[in-house]
Amino acid sequence: MVRVGLTPERLARAGAELADEVGFEHVTVSELARRFDVKVASLYSHLRNSHELKTRIALLALEEVADRGAAALAGRAGKDALAAFADVYRDYAREHPGRYAAMQLRLTPEEAAASAGGRHAQMTRAILRGYDLAEPDQTHAVRLLGSVFHGYVDLELAGGFSHSAPDSQESWTRIVDALDALLRNWPASS
Repeated sequence: MVRVGLTPERLARAGAELADEVGFEHVTVSELARRFDVKVASLYSHLRNSHELKTRIALLALEEVADRGAAALAGRAGKDALAAFADVYRDYAREHPGRYAAMQLRLTPEEAAASAGGRHAQMTRAILRGYDLAEPDQTHAVRLLGSVFHGYVDLELAGGFSHSAPDSQESWTRIVDALDALLRNWPASS
């Protein structure tokens, strides 16, 4: 029997909240069942397995960040757009560390195609059009930005910058400035 009110979407949202509380790696169908005060078996009428739950959380997080990114980029260009987009990732990770971790889940090609990941790439490429980068340099720049944003955020979330000066916000601002300078002066292919 399907429990009234439980849907895969509601379970994904609850799983996302759980991920923010206990960490994405600790999200299980068993823990989610405890949250809803139901038997684990009853959740399997909505989810195939724990992997599906984690995938749904990842897809939800990608969608949330894409929505925030689109709103942050509206009417912006150049460095202003770059900084706004970078801040979306950093702010989301700080507010939702478990969901942010879920965004790193490796998706199947089918799952990736159905995700908001394509929107992330489109927004990044829209920012890069302001820097007049052609292919393949645009792809190199997309990879650079993703590496810097995610790498910095992961280190910051792990407490890597909490015990030294200058503070991490000052470093973040300088890094975005440096990325802007690099993108405006992209090196020629060798």
